[in-house]
Amino acid sequence: MILGTAGHIDHGKTALVRALTGVDTDRLPEEKRRGITIDLGFAPLALDGVGTIGVIDVPGHEAFVRTMLAGATGIDLALLVVAADEGVMPQTREHLTILTMLGVRAGVVALTKADLVDDDWRSLVEGDVAEALRSSGLDGAKIVSVSAVTGEGLDQLRSAIRAAAATVTERETDDLFRMPIDRAFTVRGTGTVVTGTVWSGALRRGPAMVYPGAFPVRVRELQTHGAQVESVRPSTRAAVAVSGVTVEQAGRGAVLVAGEGWAESTTLLAELTLADATVTVTPRTRVRLHLGAADLGAHVRLFDAGDARINVPARVRLDEPVVARAGDRFVLRAGSPLEVIAGGVVTDPLPVERRPKPAGAFAASTADRLLTLCAQAAELGVDRRTLPVRLGRSPSEIGTLPDDDRLFLTDRRVYLRSIISDLAERVVKLVDQALVNSSTESGVQLDELRGSLGVGEELADAAIRTLVERGALEVEGAVVRTAGWKPTLSGDQSALAERMVHAFCSSGEEPPAVAEVVAKHGEGVVPVLRYLEREGRLIRVSGDFYYCPEVVDRMVGRLAQVMVEDREYSPADVKDAVGTSRKYLIPFLEYCDRTRVTERKGAGRVLRNRQVARP
Repeated sequence: MILGTAGHIDHGKTALVRALTGVDTDRLPEEKRRGITIDLGFAPLALDGVGTIGVIDVPGHEAFVRTMLAGATGIDLALLVVAADEGVMPQTREHLTILTMLGVRAGVVALTKADLVDDDWRSLVEGDVAEALRSSGLDGAKIVSVSAVTGEGLDQLRSAIRAAAATVTERETDDLFRMPIDRAFTVRGTGTVVTGTVWSGALRRGPAMVYPGAFPVRVRELQTHGAQVESVRPSTRAAVAVSGVTVEQAGRGAVLVAGEGWAESTTLLAELTLADATVTVTPRTRVRLHLGAADLGAHVRLFDAGDARINVPARVRLDEPVVARAGDRFVLRAGSPLEVIAGGVVTDPLPVERRPKPAGAFAASTADRLLTLCAQAAELGVDRRTLPVRLGRSPSEIGTLPDDDRLFLTDRRVYLRSIISDLAERVVKLVDQALVNSSTESGVQLDELRGSLGVGEELADAAIRTLVERGALEVEGAVVRTAGWKPTLSGDQSALAERMVHAFCSSGEEPPAVAEVVAKHGEGVVPVLRYLEREGRLIRVSGDFYYCPEVVDRMVGRLAQVMVEDREYSPADVKDAVGTSRKYLIPFLEYCDRTRVTERKGAGRVLRNRQVARP
């Protein structure tokens, strides 16, 4: 579990963390010199009945709000710090707004420096704090007076934190692993080390990826709270030694992930909650998006939502790619003046269109959201590997997709069933038209049909398979035809067929080439020859030559008689036995190779099967 501090500058956050954990989280010389927190600090906090939780100490100065956001995203509960001698201050309110926008609902308020005020003043400040909490996600949080100097209230604060921790739902380990990186450095003898808060899933030694950039890395070592471990779990601080990436490539704002489906994107669909800010969100407004440890420039377009200020559908265009997941919460800040203008939740991190429509409410059912994604994807479908990311659900949940007759599932993608139905109608029309135009053919070539449809192979095959299951189509090898279809010849074609059989059979071992026949009888002879081949009345030995079946049997028989097993024969060795010239001999021998009568070796051919039979 992760506890994050929040509060105005100089209200005693770091001193309180030191009093609770014994760790001084101000590690930078500049922090020591100036006496303020500048960067994120980390410490372990041991609580009876809970175990060790990670504490993230954030800066309170307004100039370091983006650093505060890097630490606040992903925390499970908040420790809001308010100095008793000053009360609620501007950064107190901004940090409360940020926590609310990030969906933090569990927490405790520490009223620090309690030794500096009397009871009446303390009571007055407690009232102001309770009022400030009322409009935030921490409404009703317990307020505990403490002093890091005297130790007053520290035990009560630990008890309050323990009680708040009990309300936090434990995150799943059976999920995709993701850890936003907030620090990266080099350790001599180890290499690159990245640290962060584990948002989801578990990680062990082995392959992983760093985004943006899609750098494949190998996890070499893992630590939690300074101790080496075999795996890291959600809601823990982790230090991960990785190979395959530099400190610059894995700096703050990058993400370490494992598992399928992750991808970077520069467009997010989201729902926004608009803050009471002086800046109005328009497509021209330059904003900063804070998601995880990433801080990116962006433009936001609000879809028409009337006067609503909550759950407003929006499209966010980013200056740089980010790795996001449906359900991720983020904060938008304006640059001038510096203020929080909105919080949001990602509804689709990987929209397929350049100008996508709203992805639907994140609170909607998984089935409804999946239907929306499929409708937007249309004939492209939705890659099943990306569903845990695009729906914000664990792979185990996605493993049993909703039993919805509006969806059509293939091995790799999900489509609207209406897409398959519409495509199936097109398939029937294409096949029928092709067979009308080529009545001598046994069907339509599968590759040609796919090409005519102009969609992906998987989708085309799904539509064809649906028609086969209905009994409307038949598929034989690579040929598709209407169920019950039989090729036929017209009267003129039948007469031409008889002339072809006579011409080829009467020519013996040296038949005319197809080009010669076409030159004499026209292009119409080609479909007739294919028909005769399918009917077994002619054999196509090569692209140029058709033979009478009896002639082929005779030639194969002669070849088998002259060849001795386990001996290699050159074309010259068998030419006289076959009884034909080299022009016809080579195509015939290649036919014998294809039909497994012979097998080609380095210096010639060997007999494979003396008991040959024409297929």
